Amino acid sequence: MPPRPAPPGTRPRVVVVGAGHGGIECVKALGDAAVEVLVVDRNNYNKFQPLLYQVATAGLDVDDITQPIRHIVRRQANTDVLLGLVVDVDFEAKRVLLDGGGAVDYDVLVLAPGASTTYYGVEGAEEHAFPLKNIDDAVSLRSHMLRQFEAASADPSLVGNGVLTTVVVGGGPTGVEMTGAIRELTHVLAKDFPHLDVSRARVVLVDGDRAPLSGYAPELREYTVEALEKKGAEFRFGTHVERVDVDGVDLQDGGRIDATTVIWAAGVQANPLVDALGLEQTKGGRVVVDATLRVPGRPDVFVIGDSAGASDAEGNLYPGVAQVAIQQGKHVARLVEAAASGAASDEPFVYHDLGQMATIGRNAAVLQMPSGLRMTGFLAWVGWLLVHVVHLVGFRNRTAVLFNWAYNYVAYDRGPRLILTAEPDPARPARPVLSTAPTVDVAAPPIGGSRDPRLG
Repeated sequence: MPPRPAPPGTRPRVVVVGAGHGGIECVKALGDAAVEVLVVDRNNYNKFQPLLYQVATAGLDVDDITQPIRHIVRRQANTDVLLGLVVDVDFEAKRVLLDGGGAVDYDVLVLAPGASTTYYGVEGAEEHAFPLKNIDDAVSLRSHMLRQFEAASADPSLVGNGVLTTVVVGGGPTGVEMTGAIRELTHVLAKDFPHLDVSRARVVLVDGDRAPLSGYAPELREYTVEALEKKGAEFRFGTHVERVDVDGVDLQDGGRIDATTVIWAAGVQANPLVDALGLEQTKGGRVVVDATLRVPGRPDVFVIGDSAGASDAEGNLYPGVAQVAIQQGKHVARLVEAAASGAASDEPFVYHDLGQMATIGRNAAVLQMPSGLRMTGFLAWVGWLLVHVVHLVGFRNRTAVLFNWAYNYVAYDRGPRLILTAEPDPARPARPVLSTAPTVDVAAPPIGGSRDPRLG
């Protein structure tokens, strides 16, 4: 397939790889710039990563947190979209290479491919644990968990073998949010399965630290444990998972948890695409960038989001959260627009920390601001709801999410409790092993397992 040339004219072509938080913000900010923009992504939609866990636990449906990329940019006359999987970049020829042999020429390249799950070399984790990175992951996990209840209903003796036990690996925001949401889903399923002793269902949160939410204030971490305990969650802190198999996990302290569902929320690394580019990398496989987010020696190439090795004044890598990617996307758009108009384009990126928050479930959340303000309980939970609604793309999504949350709250119910995927092996309900081929993802959670957006 011949390369896809830039459109006729003198305006530079900006190719943005990845339509996640950072990529889509960069594209939107370039809507009125004197450039031609091309978005390349393997999916035709943008997903709101922070609420992916709610799809997995039947709180929301897929179309509540997704928006077609073409719909987002439809009013931008200078923007086009290309559905494709980026596998490499020829920096000398200034060409993006696609799976299947296609290619795209660029004048300016913005790499925003997101991140991928890292299993830290834990035996069996990739084969038997569920990640939560993409829409397919969420639907597969939801189907799998519901199928476990169906299996237990058909044969209650399976409960003793861990069929209703879920192990959540990783005590970051995603691990905490998943743990609380699964416990609430279990209460709803008790009404769907009146003849099944759903009280025997277990959710066990495993983390090597002594409490969840590393980086939060001690009192917020203590509140999180207490709130999850009230919901019926169990904990195994101070130990790591050593091995995952079809029937559960072995822990480094010698313990064993029998469980047919293991959710991996323990961390991320840069998207595998980064490894194929031959660029200098730093911790987590991130690309080394300068203060402007350019690749050193390549002034026409930017990297943003979870794949960018950008750091603060103290040399600490910026956290892999949505607000970092959003602010980086807007920053790069300003530099590109300035360069296109002939102005200086060497402004360094500075991250403005807007705070962090995590929900534990109904009426329970934690909030921590850079000013020192800390909040727990109902008010923090309402704040979490409002922040996530504001950051959703599109009026339809905001309306749908608000309606579903209101329904869930008033009725204490859940919506799409649907089994939509087939099990690959009837003898072992589990997901298929995911390919490790380079991919272009739309968004990804930070180290610690969450894509929790900062307040703003």
